[in-house]
Amino acid sequence: MKFKANIMDEKAIQRATTRIAHEIIEKNKGIENVVLVGIKTRGVPFAKRIAEKIENIEKNKVNVGVLDITLYRDDLTKVDENPILNDTEINFNINEKIVVLVDDVLYTGRTVRAALDGIMDMGRPKSIQLAVLIDRGHRELPIRADYVGKNVPTSNEEMIRVQFEEIDEINKVTINKLDE
Repeated sequence: MKFKANIMDEKAIQRATTRIAHEIIEKNKGIENVVLVGIKTRGVPFAKRIAEKIENIEKNKVNVGVLDITLYRDDLTKVDENPILNDTEINFNINEKIVVLVDDVLYTGRTVRAALDGIMDMGRPKSIQLAVLIDRGHRELPIRADYVGKNVPTSNEEMIRVQFEEIDEINKVTINKLDE
């Protein structure tokens, strides 16, 4: 994989996170019935960052859960014959809640479809919304994000790499060209 360009630095990620937090509050007229669920792996720190911004704005905490979609993937046998579960941690009731699924990159839509299946197995939310840091296009399913940090048109030969300090010890988003 070859580096192509920097898309977002730490400040840009912070600005996008703050904007998304404000948009979630505004669209839902507050946070009374809102919960955030981060999709493993990099959706989790992003969800926690959004929750922190919401708490700073609203002076009230929003529940944050972790969703492991491994068993819901439609390409599970291509990934691994013996998938490793990283544990879903949703320790609150999602029934009649507005669930905001959070992920780092929206691409084909298949990860989100798997996440929707996982959420529906846990209860019956009032609604499900989607927040992503990067929307890179190339959808294979009719899925769109409600909240987007940045739209980055890409080719299929490119890859978006999101790095968060909590996992990667740096905050940045880059676009890379796949090796030919």
